[in-house]
Amino acid sequence: MGGLRELAASFVVPGPTGVAVRTRLKQLAPADEKVLALVGAHLGSLASGDLRARCADGLEHSAETWAARKRGLTPVSSSRWAGSITKASHDQWALARRGQLAHIQSLEAGIRTIAHRLSLPVGAKGSRKAPGDYRSTQEWHAKSRRLHALEDRLERERADREAGTVHVVRGGKRLARTRHHLPAAQLTETQWHRRWEASRWFLQADGESGKRYGNETLRVSPDGEVSIKLPAPLAGLANAPHGRYVMACQVAFPHRGPEWADRVAANRAVAYRIHWDVARGRWYLTASWQIPVSKTIPLAAALAQGVIGVDTNADHLAAWRLDTHGNPIGNPRRFLFDLSGTAQHRDAQVRHALTRLLHWARTCGVGAIAVEDLHFTAEKTREKHGRKKRFRQLISGMPTGRLRARLTSMADQTGIAVIAVDPAYTSRWGAQHWQKSLNHGNRKTTRHDAAAVAIGRRAQGHPIRRRTTPPPHDRSDRVGHRTVQARSGTRGREETRPRIPGPRTRSVGAGRGANAGNQNAQHRPGRSAEQQSWQQDSQ
Repeated sequence: MGGLRELAASFVVPGPTGVAVRTRLKQLAPADEKVLALVGAHLGSLASGDLRARCADGLEHSAETWAARKRGLTPVSSSRWAGSITKASHDQWALARRGQLAHIQSLEAGIRTIAHRLSLPVGAKGSRKAPGDYRSTQEWHAKSRRLHALEDRLERERADREAGTVHVVRGGKRLARTRHHLPAAQLTETQWHRRWEASRWFLQADGESGKRYGNETLRVSPDGEVSIKLPAPLAGLANAPHGRYVMACQVAFPHRGPEWADRVAANRAVAYRIHWDVARGRWYLTASWQIPVSKTIPLAAALAQGVIGVDTNADHLAAWRLDTHGNPIGNPRRFLFDLSGTAQHRDAQVRHALTRLLHWARTCGVGAIAVEDLHFTAEKTREKHGRKKRFRQLISGMPTGRLRARLTSMADQTGIAVIAVDPAYTSRWGAQHWQKSLNHGNRKTTRHDAAAVAIGRRAQGHPIRRRTTPPPHDRSDRVGHRTVQARSGTRGREETRPRIPGPRTRSVGAGRGANAGNQNAQHRPGRSAEQQSWQQDSQ
C-alpha cells in the first residue's frame, strides 16, 4: 500500500452561478428572417474585424485600446452593439489563451513520456506507474522522429504564448476544415457556405439592469414580443419608433418561464442570443442571466439521509443507494445514454439520463449524489496509452465535464447536493471488496455497480473495504470481530464487540429472554448443582 497516492478529501460541489434557457422563434414572417439575416451578417463582419484587432493587440491590450475599438464600432452599429461585440472578442481571446496553455501542457506530457521510453532498452517491459520501451527498432525510430516534431511544435507554442499570439477561427476550426472534405461530411458546397455564414453571424446582446425589460438591444416583453435595435446602416428597415424592429412572433420559455418573467417585469438584466440552425431551418432564442450562488450545505448534513453513488461510464451511469452506514440498499440502477450523433443529441441524452437519476433520488428520499471528480487531461494522451486506441476513444467519449456541470445545475433545483470524491482506485477496490459479495441468484453485480458502492462509501468517509477481521488465536475466535463500518472518529471502533450474556437463538435475542439470567431455569444438567455446596440431610 506504500505506493498508493494520497486521496483528496470529498467536498460538496457549489451550485451554478448562471441560467440559460432556450426557446424557438416560431411563425416568423419572411421579412423577419430577412432582417435577422441582414443584421447578423452586418454585425458578424464587425465582430470579425474587432476580434482581429484584439488578437493583434495581444498582451499590449489596455482600457484605452478597448475604448478606441468601441468608439470605432459605435457609428456603424450602436453603443450597446459595440459593447457586446468588444466583450465577445475579449471572451474569445481569453478562451483561446486557456486552450493554448492546455495544449502546451499536453505537449510537455507527451515529450516526457516519449523521452522516458526512448531511454530504455528496446523491448523493456513497463510497470503500473511507468510504461516500458517500444517493441521494435522501427517503432523506436518512428517515435524518435515524433519526439523532434513535438519539440518543434512546443517551441512554437511557447513563443506564441510569450508574444500573446492566439489562433482563432470565427465559425469554428472544425467547420472550416470540413470545407476540404465535403463528400465525407455529406454536404454540398452551397450547404457548407450556408452553415459557415450562419456560424459567423453575430446576434447577441448583454443585459442591463434598470433598463426596460432588462435589455435595450434585444428586448423581449413579458407577453413574448421580440424586438431588436437595428444598427445605424440598417435603420431604414425599422417598423417601430427609435429604430427598432418588432417581429411578428410571440415567444415563451417552457423551462424557468416564471423566473424569467419575474426578472423581465422587474427590469433586471437578461442577455439574449439569436441563432439559426441551418440543418433544421429553425431560429432559436436563448436567454441567460446570473443567479446568486446557493449556500453550500455541510457535508454531514448532505449525507444525513444516505447517498447514491454514481459511476460514470461511456454509455451509462451505474448507481446504487447506500444507507448512512455505507451499506447498499435494494438493487443497483443503470441509466443508459447514447453519445453518438450530433452535439445536440449527445447533450439531450445526458440530460435525460440525469433527469431519471434525480427522479429516483427524490423517490428514495436521498439528499446527496456522489460522483467522481474526473478530469481526463493527461490520461487520454496518445503517448501514454500507445496502441490502446479504443481505450483512448473510450476515455475521450466520457462526458465528464458536461455531465458534472449538468448534474450540478439540475440538482440545484431539486435540493439534492452533489458530492465530488477522489476517483483513485474506486473501480479496482469496489470490484475487490463488493462485486462478489453482492452477487446472488437473481442479480449479477457488475464491476461498475461495485464501483458505485465504493464511490458512495468514500463520500461518506467510510473505507471501501467491507470489514477488517483479525486472525483468531484458535478455533474459538477469542479475539472477536472488529468492524470498520463506524466512522474513523468513533471511540472503540477497533475494539472487540461486547459480550452480551444469554442464549443466542433466532427466536430470542441475546440477553432478552425472560429467564436469560437464571441458570436454574435453563435445564442444564449438573450446572446448578455444581455451583451449590453439598449438605447431608439431617434425617
